Amino acid sequence: MAEPITRAPDDVLVHLRRARDLADREYAAPLDLDRMAAAAGLSKYHFLRVFRATYGVTPAEYVSRRRIERAQDLLRATNLTVTEVCHAVGFSSLGSFSSRFRSVVGESPSDFQRRYAAAGAPHIPGCVLFMWGLVESSATQEKRQPPDPS
Repeated sequence: MAEPITRAPDDVLVHLRRARDLADREYAAPLDLDRMAAAAGLSKYHFLRVFRATYGVTPAEYVSRRRIERAQDLLRATNLTVTEVCHAVGFSSLGSFSSRFRSVVGESPSDFQRRYAAAGAPHIPGCVLFMWGLVESSATQEKRQPPDPS
């Protein structure tokens, strides 16, 4: 019987960091196990095992947490709606976003946003974020998709 992996060997860490960097950089894009494993240059099942053993979470959990961290930043510092933030960080369902946000943060996205608004936190207008490309709207992303050749 094989011994369970407790941490990735040092020669694999560089590969895992490539996948983690991809997730940090492109958290709002669709990131699945195949794409992250390819970035690491490992088979997807080996990648899943060593990623979890090294970082304590699965790649999907890591991406989800990264999205929630970014959502917290946007809810604190902008006047975007919860729905706009949901889509800007890569969630496609408001329900999934809200339940995941609550499980990680401990309160709903709207309560989180209200709490910071009540504290007088400065807000960057959403139009500025969209204008500078700091947040892309779903509509903008759909327009950039190449036409279907069929």
